[in-house]
Amino acid sequence: MSFEAENLDTPGASSDPTALPLFAAAPTNGVPAVSRSRRGRRRGSFVLGGDAAPDAEPLTVTPRPPAPLGGDPGHRDHGDGLDWAVVAVLRQQTADRLSQETTGSGESTEAQQERGRAIIYELLAQESAERARAGTDPWNELEQHRLAKAVFDAVFGLGRLQPLVDDPEVENIMIFGHDRVVLELTGGRQVQAAPVADSDEELLEFLAFVATRSEVNARSFSPSQPRLHLRLDGGARLAAQAWVAPRPQAVIRRHRMRDTSLEGMVALGALSPLAASFLGAVVRSGRSVVVSGAQGAGKTTMVRALCHEIPTYEVIGTFETEYELHLHEMTQRHPYCFAYEARPGSGEVGPDGQRAGEVTLEQLLFDSFRMNLNRQIVGEVRGPEAMAMLKAMQSGAGSISTTHAAHASGAVEKLVTCVMEAGQHATHAFAVRAVSAGIDVVVHVNKQTDLDADGNARVRRYVSEIMVVHPGEEQRGYATTHVFRAGPGESVAVPAVLPEDYRELVALGFDLGSYVQQGSELG
Repeated sequence: MSFEAENLDTPGASSDPTALPLFAAAPTNGVPAVSRSRRGRRRGSFVLGGDAAPDAEPLTVTPRPPAPLGGDPGHRDHGDGLDWAVVAVLRQQTADRLSQETTGSGESTEAQQERGRAIIYELLAQESAERARAGTDPWNELEQHRLAKAVFDAVFGLGRLQPLVDDPEVENIMIFGHDRVVLELTGGRQVQAAPVADSDEELLEFLAFVATRSEVNARSFSPSQPRLHLRLDGGARLAAQAWVAPRPQAVIRRHRMRDTSLEGMVALGALSPLAASFLGAVVRSGRSVVVSGAQGAGKTTMVRALCHEIPTYEVIGTFETEYELHLHEMTQRHPYCFAYEARPGSGEVGPDGQRAGEVTLEQLLFDSFRMNLNRQIVGEVRGPEAMAMLKAMQSGAGSISTTHAAHASGAVEKLVTCVMEAGQHATHAFAVRAVSAGIDVVVHVNKQTDLDADGNARVRRYVSEIMVVHPGEEQRGYATTHVFRAGPGESVAVPAVLPEDYRELVALGFDLGSYVQQGSELG
């Protein structure tokens, strides 16, 4: 089944959920598709909501409880043993009934989900009765529960992906086509997972449906928009590409640690108590911090931990391409938080260089100067929005942001390059002055993968550098001083050199005495 670019490039074009690709007639795979012309019946033997045909043969499903985490190291079960053609038929019938019963009702999402659950169990009960009349063993409680959950996920969630997203041990889901799925578990172990669709075409249709489903920030995924970046329900982040790669590919990243703190990072071994006391005092002092690191190093988690030190009375704003920090949901910790999410445009690029409906981080940061903010938290700086971020750092107190870099010094150079993308007026000399004047501290988080004796990967994440940035130094235009630094092969950043103007942080909780003592012991 192919799909047309013009239909997918218009988010929310249809208000009927059953018209979306997810609810298309299921592939047969030996089970005939649902007949939409005769509601409650399917052409063939499986009957839902209608009378059984004389030759009806009840559908079957082979139960297989999910494998425990400590089971087969090369495979992780999330839905194995389910007959997905059966799930597709049940999904179709549920969608038909739900659409008929809720059209124009104005029910909330929660109410629709409750109604959907009732419909699913009613359909299962009807089919179980048909199985009993046909002399076939009815589904047991486990089988019905697994079928019901799979159907519910197909209608309201992420289908076959939902169990993976729900699994607390899964950190990243990597999809290399519908049948090549790899899970990265907490700790870094990688295992194979079951297919998430019956074909690449079905996977494409599903991703396109998910992209257009959002009521507040729908996005397009089609041959004319082959890149997708999306925040999923529950906070996971999805990035996908198709038509520019041999097969559809996607990564879903789960954020397991939302409400964390510097003390929590210490407990995880990510940094020492002394380094935590320094960073906490830095945030409370109103200095601006950039967190750098590679992909998956834990930059977002570190930003959350730093934001935990912001006084509750401060008014803050978060600026992200997709919501990942979720500070606005932590109302007890951050009661005054304005959250902003950029929006991609659609259609042709206009004379101003933007697509219709596009809202950039740079625009959102500019608008926020009217919101009486104490701090502006930028989820990630990747391009010209760096200029707006630096303006925020110069205008407010204690802005915090992240950027990709291989080391702390590289983060400064990366931001210089990003500022230069703002336009011809942003020369190298201008960018260096802006970066050195706006940034106070760079915290670099490192991700190190080790192999154990069995060849399994183990990932360690830790703060390897805490560096202070000062304007000056004739050649580079700025000076850097490492306050904490991990030695070669070490995963704990230890005291190095403390600039004189940072000794004042002792009044804000920095353990200066221990810093001096440990520094002297290290020689």
